[in-house]
Amino acid sequence: MSRPRVVVVDDHALFRAGVITELREELDVVAEAGDIEAALAAIRETAPDVVLLDVHLPSGSGREVIDRLRGLAQPPQFLALSVSDAAETVIELVRAGARGYVTKSISAAELVDAVKRVAGGDAVFSPRLAGFVLDAFTTRPAGGEDVGSDLDRLTDREREVMRYLARGYAYKEIALELGISIKTVESHASAVLRKLQLSSRGALTRWAAARNLL
Repeated sequence: MSRPRVVVVDDHALFRAGVITELREELDVVAEAGDIEAALAAIRETAPDVVLLDVHLPSGSGREVIDRLRGLAQPPQFLALSVSDAAETVIELVRAGARGYVTKSISAAELVDAVKRVAGGDAVFSPRLAGFVLDAFTTRPAGGEDVGSDLDRLTDREREVMRYLARGYAYKEIALELGISIKTVESHASAVLRKLQLSSRGALTRWAAARNLL
């Protein structure tokens, strides 16, 4: 197999430079970017095999990059790279189309191997994160459980907030999306967890993923 062609997307220039130095030993780094628009332009221009994608970018999230490239005839594979190992963030990116997700504590050798494996079609996750993904994508509602009746407990606005919460959006992002205050988002979030009898956002993400609500 030829050397995979990679675009590195991360908003921290020093970190990005270090990653590129490590990758260039065995991979072809064809472009780099520090924000969403630069990433989109670089990916469209260079048609890489893999995009090493920071989850949090100054102009938005890594998910936006994935979402806006869905129309490409030959989209790249996406390997998410983040300091966060929150279950809801991992599952959000996988639902969006990421082929793998690793944290920034990964070693250089492991990162090179992860990129190669993703380029070859494998799904790659840090060991702890793999459990989140397996739980989310193999769990099914208990017998006789009616998803419709679960959702009937929520108001229309609470359902909107629930989906954003389950996809990993921050309260501030939800407030901007829905045109409401952060306090109102917090109130709806508490109501959603209470009505669905869930203890955390991670539990909500797993609940929603198991019911194909993300």
